[in-house]
Amino acid sequence: MTKHVTFVELSVYDNTVPLVSGYLQAYAMQDPVIAASVDFRFYSRSLRQDPEQILAELLDLDSDVYAFSCYIWNTGLIRRLLAGLLAERPDAWFLLGGAQVMNHGADYIPAGANNVVVCNGEGEQPCYEFLRQMLVDEPDLAEVSGVTFRTGHGELVTTDKPPRLRTLDDVPSPFAAGLFDGQDYTFTVLETNRGCPFHCGFCFWGAATNSKVYKFDEDRVRGDIRWIAEHGVASVFIADANWGLSPRDVELSKHIVSCQEEFGFPTSMVLAAAKNRPERVAEITEILVRGGLVTSQPISLQTVNTDTLRLIDRENIREATYTELQRSLNEKRISSFIEMIWPLPGETLATFKAGIARLCRLEADTLTVYPQLLLHNTALYEQRETMGIEVERAPDPVAEADVVVATRWVDRAECEQGTWFYYLVQSLYNARGAYHLAGYLDRSGLQSYEDFFTAATSFWQRADNELCRFVADSVATADNYDLLNIGKAAHLVLHSHRHAFDALLLDFARSQPWWSDAGARCATDLDLVARPYIYREPVQAPGVELTEARLLEVEDTRIVVSLPEALAQLPVDLRLVSEPTTGLCFEHPRDGKMPVPRHHTIEQNASYCHVMIQRLRTLLPTCQPMGLSTL
Repeated sequence: MTKHVTFVELSVYDNTVPLVSGYLQAYAMQDPVIAASVDFRFYSRSLRQDPEQILAELLDLDSDVYAFSCYIWNTGLIRRLLAGLLAERPDAWFLLGGAQVMNHGADYIPAGANNVVVCNGEGEQPCYEFLRQMLVDEPDLAEVSGVTFRTGHGELVTTDKPPRLRTLDDVPSPFAAGLFDGQDYTFTVLETNRGCPFHCGFCFWGAATNSKVYKFDEDRVRGDIRWIAEHGVASVFIADANWGLSPRDVELSKHIVSCQEEFGFPTSMVLAAAKNRPERVAEITEILVRGGLVTSQPISLQTVNTDTLRLIDRENIREATYTELQRSLNEKRISSFIEMIWPLPGETLATFKAGIARLCRLEADTLTVYPQLLLHNTALYEQRETMGIEVERAPDPVAEADVVVATRWVDRAECEQGTWFYYLVQSLYNARGAYHLAGYLDRSGLQSYEDFFTAATSFWQRADNELCRFVADSVATADNYDLLNIGKAAHLVLHSHRHAFDALLLDFARSQPWWSDAGARCATDLDLVARPYIYREPVQAPGVELTEARLLEVEDTRIVVSLPEALAQLPVDLRLVSEPTTGLCFEHPRDGKMPVPRHHTIEQNASYCHVMIQRLRTLLPTCQPMGLSTL
């Protein structure tokens, strides 16, 4: 009798290629018995779909086996679906795999459910062995390697894991096998190797494969890339932990661009850059930027605190190497963004602020700070008690994300202050709300970056303003777990509440002791006119009167201001121009931006704004000196 098996993948994105499902099917179908006896189906949906509709559709499939891919972003939903399926289909079998459930069978196999099985590593071999057992009259799960299950008496049993797949091409390419043909997909994961040579305590990237990196054959990868391009898949996420680690990644990047030129797809890419090959990564980034596939290079620092780096067992990019990388990217006018995590073990509020300040002095384009999540199967998860890690579950019913809210080095109040601090960095530095002012104060010795952002944080916390309430609500509800929340902040500062931000910035500046300095007042004026626009819209006069500068022209894409003769050197000090001048013309770009959203909500545009902040260099205005006699 034919067995019906449904692989279920619930993704953040719509129309996602079910790559994991394809691997499992392609590997299992090498066995002619399974190929002849099993009817495979893919069920791939977005997390935004109604859970009751998903449950109804899964029940309609009437499968003998349902296999779920479980990650922090979808396991809350999977728990709900599993409960509904168990109630309606008690005769079916359920296989759970993925980084969230592996090695945690006791948490995910309900009491009394001896038809739920958890896979504890790479899924191909255990899934194959499991399916073989499904074809016999009396399945013996003890014969399946690398799984956890309950016996009829409710006892948990875990079998030994199979050896790791060393020859990855033992898993046939589901792309080449035609398993995804005939469907319209807009997003896919591309995997060219498995494993990670690093052992970062917070990361589970190599949880199922450990440190040794094994590669798929290069010709196979090239074929997969060509399939993606030929079939019009727009977006690609490269699942390698360190793209650029291998010299062949340069040639593969060129191949992706070549396919894009031939077929018009893919149109965008996301990658995790190699941690210790900045020169190669910079070369790859330039290839992909020139090919129109990426717009910014991620640099995964996570922290610059040496004590933290030691505690999380992480080799990092040396500061001198990063400085050279940043200089090279700046020369090529390629955007970049630094990825940080707060609060990691060993990081205090003071060291976190100091690290942010150091990176500002190194002229990082954008600083992206992720909240630390306590992930299953990581070193920090095992050390959570000794590290004093406290967590709160993020308020997202479809996910199972535990946000770190305290460690041995920061209590809950300090953790909250650090999050507030980052929201101010996002508004004042990343979004360029007070970029020139902060740099001027730091370089002149009037106020350091960390003290500037700290003072702004205190002012924002006291102010009664919609922008401040947004930050307060985000911090209080752990909404910062959702990275798109930072995109909402950018939308507010650079568009919907632009004038309110102008007034808030000026009120803050006037409250500070350095306001008596004419250079600081003029730098504030220049921030008001130079702050970028995140949508395609005409420039506006600031929502407040300028103090030292004088507004001469506001038209379409340009703003012209004059400065007092005594401050003619300031634009040079702020790195706006190369020679002293009393006239400045800011030309704001229009290309590459989305039109002003007239019907979408802030939630619908948060993703766009988040991406645009990470490619900030493309938003910044050019600045030219202008002889005032010609105006």
